Amino acid sequence: MPQDTARLLRANFPVLERTINGHRLAYLDNAATTQKPRAVIEALVRYYEQHNANTHSGVHTLSEEATGLYEDARARVARFIGAQSERSIVFTQGTTDAINLVAQGWGRAHLRPGDEIVLTVMEHHSNLLPWQRLARETGAHLRYLELGGDGRLAPEALEAAVGETTRLVAVAHASNVLGCINPVARLARQAHQVGARVLVDAAQSIAHLPLDVTELDCDFLAFSGHKVYGPTGIGVLYGRPELLQAMEPQRHGGGMVLRVDRDEAEWMDAPWCFEAGTPNIAGAVALAAALDYVDDLDRTRLHQEESELAAYALASLADIPGLRLYGPMDVTARVGVFSFALSGVHPHDVAEVLDAHGVAVRGGHHCCQPLMTALGETAVVRASLAAYNEREDIDQLVGGLREVSGIFGHGG
Repeated sequence: MPQDTARLLRANFPVLERTINGHRLAYLDNAATTQKPRAVIEALVRYYEQHNANTHSGVHTLSEEATGLYEDARARVARFIGAQSERSIVFTQGTTDAINLVAQGWGRAHLRPGDEIVLTVMEHHSNLLPWQRLARETGAHLRYLELGGDGRLAPEALEAAVGETTRLVAVAHASNVLGCINPVARLARQAHQVGARVLVDAAQSIAHLPLDVTELDCDFLAFSGHKVYGPTGIGVLYGRPELLQAMEPQRHGGGMVLRVDRDEAEWMDAPWCFEAGTPNIAGAVALAAALDYVDDLDRTRLHQEESELAAYALASLADIPGLRLYGPMDVTARVGVFSFALSGVHPHDVAEVLDAHGVAVRGGHHCCQPLMTALGETAVVRASLAAYNEREDIDQLVGGLREVSGIFGHGG
C-alpha cells in the first residue's frame, strides 16, 4: 500500500489512534473483523439520533424515513455486488446466518438421498457445518475438493469438481487461512452444466476484490458487513430472485406476512419473507455507508495496492528463521491473508508476544479444522490486511516475530 494513501486512510479510523502496550496499534486481524471508519460510525449515530423507528409498519414520518433508509441500503448492496435487482438481497445477521438460510430454506426442499454437496477442504466452519447437518437430514453426502502443493485447489480436483449427482457446490471465494482466490466462476460453469447450484462464501473477498455476482454466475452469495468496514450483526444473502421466491422462510413472525388467520398464513414475496421481526435497520444503514466508503476509494485500486503490500509482507515473512508460510506465493492468486507457523512455538504464544509489541494477529484453527488437518497443523498464526495497513505495520509484525524467534532459539 503506498505509504501516503495508507496513512491518510488510517486517520479515518478512530481505533487506530490507540496505543497498545506503549506501541502504535498495528491491527492485522482484519480477516476476523475490520475496523470502522468515521463515516460508518457517524451513519450509525445519525440514524439513531434522527431517524430511529420501526420499518414497513408505520405511516408517521420517522417510520417512513427508517423504511426508506433500510430499502435504500438494500439497493446499495445490490449495486455493490452487481445484482440486477434489490429483490435479490436478503439482510441477515451475517455470513453464517445467510448460509444456514440457504441450507434449510433451499437445501431441505431440493436434496435427496445420494445427492452430492461439493465443498473444499479449506471451508470455514460456517460453510461446512450447515451442510453436514443437511446431509444427515436428507441422506445427501459431502465431497471435498483437495489442495495442491501451493495451497490452491489441486488442478485434478478442479477437473473433476462436479458429477451427475452433484446438486450444490458451496465454496469460499477466498480462503480465510490460505488467502487463495478460488476459481468460483469456473466452478459455477461446471456446476450449471449438470444442473447444480452454486453458493459463494464471500466473507473474505468482499473487502478485497471487485465482485460481481453476474460475472461469478453464482446462484447464492453470502457476506458479513463487519468484514467490509461495516458494523457487526448485519450480513447479506444474495440469491437469484426465482430461487429466493421458491424458498421456505426459516424464521416466522411479524413483518413477513400478507395474511394470517387462525390456521395458516400467507408470506410476503422475497426478500421480505426472510426478514421476520424488527430488522437490524441501523446496521443496514451503516453497511450502506461502508460500501459507499469502499467505492469512493476505488476497489480496483485498493486491490492493486493491497497486492503491493502483500508482496512486501511475503518477502519479509520469508526471512524469519523457522517460519512456515501457507498459501500461494503469487500475490495475484491471493488476498492479503497470511497464515504461518513458527517451529516449536505455539501460535497463541506467538500472538501474545506480538500483542506486547502492539501487533494484533490471531492464533488458532480459524474455524477451519479440516484444513488444519490437511496442513498437518493444529493451529497457525494469521496476519491479515485491510485498506489502512501500511509497511510500518508489516515491519512491526516482523520485528515482533524476530523477537519470538530469538526467545525460542531460532536465531536470526
